[in-house]
Amino acid sequence: MSKKSNRRFRRTIALGILALATLVWTAVDQFGVSSDTMLQLAVGSVLIVAVVIVAAGVVVALWQLLQRLIRRGKE
Repeated sequence: MSKKSNRRFRRTIALGILALATLVWTAVDQFGVSSDTMLQLAVGSVLIVAVVIVAAGVVVALWQLLQRLIRRGKE
């Protein structure tokens, strides 16, 4: 990766983290959302992402298994 693209990548990551922190702060400060609720939402989001990743892995594994079975059937 070149220096320029590396700088852009780091800047984008930093801006994304700052934007997320601002949204959380705004929810807590301006709208009175409790920190317990924010923690529950964060844990729920992480669990949903984990479920989606595992489901995608299962689909890919099944796809590869089907491809192998089809190849063996043609031989």
